[in-house]
Amino acid sequence: MLSSAIAAERGFSVLLIEKNEFTGKKLRITGKGRCNVTNNSSAREVIDNIPTGGKFLYGAVSAFPPERVMAMFEDMGVPLKTERGNRVFPVSDKAGDIVAALNRRMKKAGVEIVKDRALEILADEGVVVGVKTPTEVFNCRNVILCTGGASYPLTGSDGGGYKMAEKLGHTICDIRPSLVPLAEDGDDCGKMQGLSLRNVSVTVRDGGKKPVFTGFGELLFTHFGISGPLALSASAHMRDYENKKYWVEIDLKPALDEKTLDARILRDFEAQSNKDFGNSLGGLASRMMIPVIIERSGIPPDTKVHSITKQQRRRLLELFKCFRVDISGPRPVSEAIITSGG
Repeated sequence: MLSSAIAAERGFSVLLIEKNEFTGKKLRITGKGRCNVTNNSSAREVIDNIPTGGKFLYGAVSAFPPERVMAMFEDMGVPLKTERGNRVFPVSDKAGDIVAALNRRMKKAGVEIVKDRALEILADEGVVVGVKTPTEVFNCRNVILCTGGASYPLTGSDGGGYKMAEKLGHTICDIRPSLVPLAEDGDDCGKMQGLSLRNVSVTVRDGGKKPVFTGFGELLFTHFGISGPLALSASAHMRDYENKKYWVEIDLKPALDEKTLDARILRDFEAQSNKDFGNSLGGLASRMMIPVIIERSGIPPDTKVHSITKQQRRRLLELFKCFRVDISGPRPVSEAIITSGG
């Protein structure tokens, strides 16, 4: 939408072929319908935070940095705001406002929109001559191919753009899901399905000396594994499932060091010394998580709290500070927010 408007503003006769029933379909659902437009940071910071391919994007991001993106949309009549993590949203919290601004700009520039599906880019001896759809052939001298990815196929990103590019001779790098939920190698997460954890710390490891990823925020247990902002961010750094085994370590009590947490556990145990262990963790863990913690601790649930040993208490503390989830792989690309590769 933006490139067609800019091309038209520069004097070209522009036709936009849109296969969805309306323009900006995928844009409307971004940021949970709020549209995270950009990040209020320097071009250098953007590049430094791209897990892979940053060098490839350097020229584009340097020429069109976040400050220019923000200025452009504000000039187009969409006031913006910056939230936690320097994330930029419309003040209205409506992704539709971004779509409407782009539609206005296209209309003003004279872009013609055709609701049709591009099937093939026609070329003659390496020169573009047209675009073929199921109903007709549009003659043209230049094509801008917006491939999309292969995630969220119902929005039109079904991988068809790759096929068109490949037929013209372009090389397609293997695609894989990124910003995607993670599947557990086991079944503990399924036992806690629907449990959302806030203010937890996550570390992803692959057996090497350095962590693959560290982060702080929200996590969600699902029937297949883990999702939520932390899992999605971590997934972008987990790129070699063929040769590496990944696992996630969750610090359920990141605000407490081990000494402070041990004192907290002791206080809770002293106040419930005659209770069964299985009924003593209500102040330390979510109800949905307690059965899994009890099972992993190895402490029989009918053990009286006053008889729990120092070694058993140490095991419990380690569970709170390092709750491990082994990962079998990412969920399918159709469930990913973005596609890596292409």
